[in-house]
Parts: sequence; C-alpha cells; structure tokens
Amino acid sequence: MLDVAVIEEPAAAEASLDPIRSRILAALAEPGSAAMLATRLDLPRQKVNYHLKELERHGLVELAEERRKGNVTERVYRATAASYVISPSVLAAVSPDPSRSPDQLSARWLLALGSRLVQEVGALLTGASRAKRRVATFGIDAQVRFASAADRTAFAEELSLAVATLVSRYHDESAPGGRSHRVVVGLHQIPSAPQPGAPGATGAGPEPTAGPEPDQENEK
Repeated sequence: MLDVAVIEEPAAAEASLDPIRSRILAALAEPGSAAMLATRLDLPRQKVNYHLKELERHGLVELAEERRKGNVTERVYRATAASYVISPSVLAAVSPDPSRSPDQLSARWLLALGSRLVQEVGALLTGASRAKRRVATFGIDAQVRFASAADRTAFAEELSLAVATLVSRYHDESAPGGRSHRVVVGLHQIPSAPQPGAPGATGAGPEPTAGPEPDQENEK
C-alpha cells in the first residue's frame, strides 16, 4: 500500500468523492471483504459489493487475497493507498495556472503554485511508480511566529534574496544532461481551529497584508 496516491483521472476522482466510497476507502486501510465492510460500516452487503467493484475498476482498491469458505470464495480487498490527493489536472482547462497573473503578495497565486506542485509531483509519482523508481525531491516544512507585519515583510525580503542567490549560484542553462527542477517557497498564515459553537468557523480572520496596492488580497 502506498502512503499517498494521486488521482489523475476524472472518473476515478468522481468515484472517490462519493460519500459511501470514501468511507469504504478509509475502512480498507485494513483488508476486508464485502461482508466484513458491511458489518464495519453498517451497510447492506450488496451495496458494499457494488461500490467495491467501482472502486476496483478505477484502481482505488485492489484484491488482496481470495479465501475459500465451503462452496464460496471470499474476496478480500485493500485500498491501494493510505490516503489520496486529487490532481488539479482532473479539472483540465480550468485548473489553476500560476503564469496567468504572478504576484508574490497574492494568496490566490500561492494557491495556484500549490496546485501546480500537486499536479507536477503527482505526475512524477505516477511515472516513477510504473517504472519502479524513486523520485528525487526535497521539502522543508517550518512554522514561524512574527511579532509584527514589519517583521514578516523583512523575513520575506531576506528569504527572497537567499533563494535568488542560491538559484543564481547553481543554475546552469547550458549544462549537458542537466535536469530542470522547480523551487517553490510559500508563506501563509496558519488558519485557526474552528471555535466551539461555530461550525466551520476559522477563528480570527487573516491579518491584513501591508502594501501600497488598495486591492491587494489580504489572505496571506
């Protein structure tokens, strides 16, 4: 079972988003038959069996083993991954394109960068899985608490300079056999946890972003 699988086909994405099928996928973190799942999820076995076939058809579950019980063969399934991510490529022509309006202070542009990251890394994982090879990647995840908006702006400026310096030092446009890599660095406020008694609330709103443009987005 993979840790994460990327769904790139629209039909598979549609299948995974069905509420019953998503429950079945979660339950199949541990292998189970239709009868076992029906008991776990309190659903009719016939309905579970139907959804299992659909999930198997789209490669979201796979046959783990077959057990002989008297005159009946019990099919035991498992999910193909512990979790799934739907690639923006599923949306085809309406998927986000960061090149349309690049703006370092735009939260929507950051979201478009994230979408492209999911799409490109997902495609790499899919290809590497078929070729039985590993994907060379690197990631950093950190949290920083700023005392003021001015500190955040200074941090962003220093980070931009550091990245630009590294890229300038190592980028070689004419290197024979060189491989292009993408560097994405993002900074965003961490959403607050929902407040008691307010379903879906995100607590305090995002801090406004300092800047000269009156229409600048304030989600960052």
